[in-house]
Amino acid sequence: MTKYEHLDPQHRALADLPNDERIQWIRAERWISHPAAELALAAMEDLLTYPQRNRMPCLLVHGRTGMGKTMILRKFSRDHPKVIDPRLGLTQMPVVLMQLPPEPAEVPFYEELLGALGLPLVGEVSRIRARRMARDALRIIGARVLVIDEIHALLVGGDRQQRVFLNVIRLLANELEMPLVCAGTPEARRALLTDGGLADRFESVELPRWTSNLAFRRLLASYAAILPLRRPSELDQDRVRTAILKLTEGITVRIVRLLERLAVEAIRGGAERITLEGFEALPARAPLLSMEQRRRIDAVL
Repeated sequence: MTKYEHLDPQHRALADLPNDERIQWIRAERWISHPAAELALAAMEDLLTYPQRNRMPCLLVHGRTGMGKTMILRKFSRDHPKVIDPRLGLTQMPVVLMQLPPEPAEVPFYEELLGALGLPLVGEVSRIRARRMARDALRIIGARVLVIDEIHALLVGGDRQQRVFLNVIRLLANELEMPLVCAGTPEARRALLTDGGLADRFESVELPRWTSNLAFRRLLASYAAILPLRRPSELDQDRVRTAILKLTEGITVRIVRLLERLAVEAIRGGAERITLEGFEALPARAPLLSMEQRRRIDAVL
């Protein structure tokens, strides 16, 4: 019989590592694919190859906080890293990933954009100069898609400020003939739709909360196959899935953290597997759990 056959072959050797090393591996950030994420990535890949035209299509990836929007954007950026031409000494960056600054104003936006390009502004500059520098830099590096995370930060401003900032985004897309990918909360989607010029361009991909369906079972199966536990877990049991959903409300980041805690406790306690009984140890050993989560654990058990 193959040792640790419940794990993917490339992860079986991890189960023989010392406990401390396995715990560190479990806590490291890693990419786990799922249908909604793959749909978003496929839509972004399509934009990357889109020929230039006057009104470029754009994409909005939206979902409530904790659904993994930023991780998807980072995955797309990693898949298309910058390349340096050794002959010319020029850097080509097909995908530019930036975060919307807390203040949704034009100059801070261009400052953040230039910082993402490795060209931070020094000293005070005018709005016109900052815009020109950002536009020229994007052309020089050969950017093909501009990705803006935390687009819901535009909601901090009043209605007039929001309209001004949405106009900045639209003008940037028009001048560069470049697709935009934005990510934010459902409220950001409603804000974008208020601008007719942008609403017609933006397709959207939603990252919904997880429910007890086949996609969620596959997600848990993916984790069961890589977590370096020496015995098979019970993540496909109905009561375990139900407990996870009740504790996390179907939020991706909460699911990941809960699985990490359960796996770490399984190693420390010697069970070497995630079971429904493993939830009993969480209130005593996991101080990061909220009172509400502890109440839900008690209700599940």
